[in-house]
Amino acid sequence: MKKSIRVYVTGTVQGVFFRGFIKENAERNNVKGFARNLEDGRVEIFLEGNSEDVNRMLEVVRAGPKHAQIRNVETKEEKFQGFKNFKVLHF
Repeated sequence: MKKSIRVYVTGTVQGVFFRGFIKENAERNNVKGFARNLEDGRVEIFLEGNSEDVNRMLEVVRAGPKHAQIRNVETKEEKFQGFKNFKVLHF
């Protein structure tokens, strides 16, 4: 079954290779979507793929890379978008 979620991560998540860490793991877990920094210091992540893979990625997001300090993870179910790959977006 396909699943799509939008995730907002709060904490020390910018400047600690967080988005790159998410991209590496998304590709390893066959999950598509994107990750981007937000102006308020959070990271927004869109994950989609098979439910099992997306759920596994959510656990990766909650753990984060070594230097990240995750304070809060908000998730929101989304409509499936059909992304072809996983990208780190820069603004």
